[in-house]
Amino acid sequence: MSVGTFDPNAGPASLDVDTVKALLAATEKAGVEALDAQQVQEFAPLITADWSEVASALASAEIESLIHVFTLGEAQYVAWTADAKSAVIPLVRELKNRGEYDKTMTTWIKAHTDNKFLPHGSLMDRL
Repeated sequence: MSVGTFDPNAGPASLDVDTVKALLAATEKAGVEALDAQQVQEFAPLITADWSEVASALASAEIESLIHVFTLGEAQYVAWTADAKSAVIPLVRELKNRGEYDKTMTTWIKAHTDNKFLPHGSLMDRL
């Protein structure tokens, strides 16, 4: 048995809606825990990708699902560790910009992560 290596540059060349939909479909029924090792590696680059364009093309419910997936995934998979570069931060920002961020989500995120930067990011980035 061999163990794969993590390549942060592997996976999709760019973030697109189809890749995001594939992640949502893979986690929809059984959650992030249902991902197999190949999917964990395939989707790992998404956690630190540039979400600025893609997030605006997603429905708010999809963004909320992604926030849950990335919060739980980062806690569960080492390959998804992102600290202040976590996809949760720009996704939360997108919901706030839309005026659709439920503040109870902050409580949920904090309860399900050890990442001190979630959900708002680094203070230095916000100055």
